[in-house]
Amino acid sequence: MENYPLDSEKTYYSGDYLTLDCENGPKTLKVGEWLLTDPVRIHKMVVREKVLHVDQMEVFAPLVSKLRRADFEYYKRITGLRMMIDFPGYPSEIEARIPYDTDPIAFYKWWRKGKHEHVVYLSPAYQFKLFQKVSVMEPKIMLKKDIDFVKNF
Repeated sequence: MENYPLDSEKTYYSGDYLTLDCENGPKTLKVGEWLLTDPVRIHKMVVREKVLHVDQMEVFAPLVSKLRRADFEYYKRITGLRMMIDFPGYPSEIEARIPYDTDPIAFYKWWRKGKHEHVVYLSPAYQFKLFQKVSVMEPKIMLKKDIDFVKNF
């Protein structure tokens, strides 16, 4: 098969061919097939390394949904507070950022004490902000490990 090296000036669509180095040597697939084969690698090339430019609607939107199924831990880390969650008091799913920002006490109780840490990934910086707010507003509800986390941050 012909070789289609990465062109960082080009915007790729799902039908465009792309050759990437793999364990068994170079491999050529359509971009749409790469989304199924190695969505994490493609996402890193687009978002972190910024070497692969793709069409937002035709490639990037499907890529994000593929990531959710292919590697949920990676998906959760990149989504963070944009993760859609079922949160008490809301009729449908909302972004985790909404209760995180508007009601830190309820979010803390849901996330930490309700054992939903596996649902929403909070970076250490976001954990610090949350724990700091809660420690000022309602320190009695905090777990000792979170009080220590704030002190030692």
